[in-house]
Amino acid sequence: MMSGLKTLSPTETIDFERVEAKLCEAARPFGTATLHEAGGKIGALPPQIKPMAPSFRVCGPAFTVQGPPGDNLRLHRALAAARPGDVIVASVGGVYEYGYWGEIMSTAGVARKLGGLVIDGCVRDGALLEGVGFPVFARGLCIKGTGKDFEARAFLGHPLLIGDITVNPGDLVCGDADGVCVVPRARAADVIQKSLDREAKEAKTMEQLRGGATTMDLYGWNR
Repeated sequence: MMSGLKTLSPTETIDFERVEAKLCEAARPFGTATLHEAGGKIGALPPQIKPMAPSFRVCGPAFTVQGPPGDNLRLHRALAAARPGDVIVASVGGVYEYGYWGEIMSTAGVARKLGGLVIDGCVRDGALLEGVGFPVFARGLCIKGTGKDFEARAFLGHPLLIGDITVNPGDLVCGDADGVCVVPRARAADVIQKSLDREAKEAKTMEQLRGGATTMDLYGWNR
């Protein structure tokens, strides 16, 4: 049975199987488009979710948060409960226009050695986030303040839906300037291998293009 936040003590851990650390490191060099395509066009979160600074990248296991609209108490709880390297992945019930996250929470994320935040909503303190150095991916910026409802129904460490993608706790989450891709934990090793194969094939294709071939030739579209 899923538990709301009010049933959890401040020191209680939320445990689930995570994608292996060695797979996170193996996936880190690949762009999100490569992982998405190599996996069979999987895991692309809504394109409105973008890094709040050009340098931001994330790659790690998902720590999922389903919070109520206009409230960020569960994100504070996630900051305390997540493990080093975890990427907090949050849904806020489709109500995007609040500043669910900002400089203080990013500072806490750095101190906790977390991997970053991916939120299907807005954040604040846009000019300061890059300086803090905690990668934040969001729909945009909004200064509107949030509430703290201790009785609201919310869940940590359970599956959630962002766009048409189900994100399970422990899935591999990768984000870069192009967007965010979620790879199911059970498929991570296979998708990484296919990404290696894809990059090798694309390197050969680009060499042929530099030699004068056309994409129409190489992909067999001249018919």
